[in-house]
Amino acid sequence: MDRTENRICWYSSLLIALMMNSPRLLALRENGIVARYWHFNLGEWSFQVLFNLVFCWLLFFLNLNSSSHFAIYRNQKKHGIYFLYNSVVVLICIIAGSAIQRICFGYKGPPGILGSGYFARFILSALLTGIIIKIILLMREAKIKELENQQLKSAYMVAELELLKEQMNPHFFFNSLSSLSGVIREDPEMAQKYLRELSTVFRYAITRPKANLVTVEAELSMLRSFAQLINLRLEGAFQLDIQVYEPYLVYKLPHLSLQPLLENAVKHNAATAMKPLKVVVDIQQEHLVISNNIWRIPQPESSNGIGLANLNERFKIMMQQEIEIIKTNELFMVKLPLKA
Repeated sequence: MDRTENRICWYSSLLIALMMNSPRLLALRENGIVARYWHFNLGEWSFQVLFNLVFCWLLFFLNLNSSSHFAIYRNQKKHGIYFLYNSVVVLICIIAGSAIQRICFGYKGPPGILGSGYFARFILSALLTGIIIKIILLMREAKIKELENQQLKSAYMVAELELLKEQMNPHFFFNSLSSLSGVIREDPEMAQKYLRELSTVFRYAITRPKANLVTVEAELSMLRSFAQLINLRLEGAFQLDIQVYEPYLVYKLPHLSLQPLLENAVKHNAATAMKPLKVVVDIQQEHLVISNNIWRIPQPESSNGIGLANLNERFKIMMQQEIEIIKTNELFMVKLPLKA
């Protein structure tokens, strides 16, 4: 039994003991019916209450203690033996209680009345105790099922998150190789620098934090490295402006949240030296906002939308919030919720 169950058992035992022995208090009325048959004795009444309390708690302990034979037989669905064991305990307590009271306090009433009184009180006490035991067992089952459901939910979330990240990494990898191919053809020396920056970005990408959440500062650091790759490729046709102040650098968001947005901005816009692609990162109402101007491509590449869809799913799983996408004729903006 845990601490909560132990308290329930003690409180219930006390309540049942008081309920079963409260009629004896009627003997305090000198002209009452009970007073004709039983003279009230505080010591004797206190003994009955205490013995009844111990009896109830003993039933709780034997039935709820997972290592006891009672619990073993109940779990094995050996109901006959389980009922027999409890019946023997009740019978022994009835005989012991009446015998101890007779010895310690004496009894001069009609024969059999003392034993009948113990029998009636303890049978009712056992029934009430049995009901509470059943309630506690149901609470245990509900708690176990809730824990199992939580574990399954956590396992499912981890598996789904890993699947989403595996979908994203090839997306990132193939886009990077495509960019590298273009740089190699134009400038082999620049390709060497591109490879160095690319290794930095990939090192960050494959280093998965245990909680899958990273600080804004870490994401922005990776974003700057990734922006260097884009600068090398577009040769001055790209500008990154980060306007995130220090208090927000410790906020958290899912690992690799910003890189897909920068990828999409480059993929879906025609950037030139005269019309550069401008990406701004700032904070708006506790959200990290990434926006870029739009220079439409005459013949845009086909897109399956996996980047934004993947990012949104990751935020739904890890942050219980969705990203917000705003698109106008001149601006494309994505708002990412942050975790303090």
